[in-house]
Amino acid sequence: MAIIFHIARKEEWGNSSALYRPEMFSIDGFVHCSTREQVVKVANTRFRGQPGLVLLCIDTGKITSEIRYENLEGGRELFDCAAQGRIDAFFLGGAQIDGAANINLVGIGGYPQSDVRLAGSFGSSYLYFLVPRVILFKPEHTRRTLVERVDFVSAPGTSPRGTYRPGGPVALLTGRCVFAFDRDAARFRLAARHPDQTLEEISSNTAFEFGTPEHVPLTREPDEETLAVIRGEVCQDLAGTYPRFAEQVLAQQFR
Repeated sequence: MAIIFHIARKEEWGNSSALYRPEMFSIDGFVHCSTREQVVKVANTRFRGQPGLVLLCIDTGKITSEIRYENLEGGRELFDCAAQGRIDAFFLGGAQIDGAANINLVGIGGYPQSDVRLAGSFGSSYLYFLVPRVILFKPEHTRRTLVERVDFVSAPGTSPRGTYRPGGPVALLTGRCVFAFDRDAARFRLAARHPDQTLEEISSNTAFEFGTPEHVPLTREPDEETLAVIRGEVCQDLAGTYPRFAEQVLAQQFR
């Protein structure tokens, strides 16, 4: 008998009946579990200081769904490659992003008593400093997500002069537009707007100030070759890890 573990919040587990769906299931499409060797690290990384947790011990012999074991040590190779200058570009998101390209992956509300606790910074600041072209992304473009000032700085957009920093942000892609980032001015500039968006809609849904050129071009739509790659190789690769995302987002937007 093999046992795997799942850490649940007591209110979610206690409120469930025959069917238990953790909050992240609607996004990921699967339930995160850990082996005996992984569970302590997961608890300290994702749930440190959080009260009201339940540790579920699951007999794999009684599970009818597919169980997929993933390599959680791949980050070591990623960080090594970044330190060696072997990563040219990296995509990075955040629950909040402000006008100075600071990102927040820790919590919403006054830290440390945040109203909402997030997954944590992981290696975001490390990669933000080392990868030359970091492209920020945030599909939800509202004043709730693109804020005047983040509640917690997980990774700073700029650093004081004299700081060794070969990497940093170059752009921010959202569901409404594309911003370019000026590192010297520590400020975003509107680079393109999506065809279904107006300047007024972009401005009213952005809490931070940004530069606007006299003429703002439309975001270039992907050509057929790019669409073929997204529908084929990219979708297949993502479906293995994020089946719900591949089904609901890629299949809908790039069919």
